Amino acid sequence: MMTVADNSATIAETQAETPVSFPLGLLGFEAYKHFVLIHSPEEEPFGWLQVPEDSRLAFLVLSPFCVVPDYQAEISEEDARFLGLKSPGDALIYNIVTLRPGAPATINLKGPIVINRETMVGRQVVLVNAAAYAVQHPLPADDSN
Repeated sequence: MMTVADNSATIAETQAETPVSFPLGLLGFEAYKHFVLIHSPEEEPFGWLQVPEDSRLAFLVLSPFCVVPDYQAEISEEDARFLGLKSPGDALIYNIVTLRPGAPATINLKGPIVINRETMVGRQVVLVNAAAYAVQHPLPADDSN
């Protein structure tokens, strides 16, 4: 098991559009193997994980450490091996944000997207310690207005 804590990875560390390969696809979207991680300074700390062939298929993503600073992702040995992770610092971790009309935005903390920052190969995993987190963890409200 490998525990990935905040390694201060942000979407801004990647290029504006960074290709990411998902050999197994994402949960529920297994047919899609190639995505682009997109970030824009105006949307930080959020980014997008988009299918290049279909711009309508995109997932809003966020570093879990923006929401839960002490988030500890316990990744199975199998997942670490699959991704070629030799140390926790090799991993970038993002979580999918869900937006629903009339409901608060949530983030899936149980099933993060883990990407090897060197190879840009990713996998959506179910954490070994998934019981510690929620699938629909509420995002804090923006009180800046």
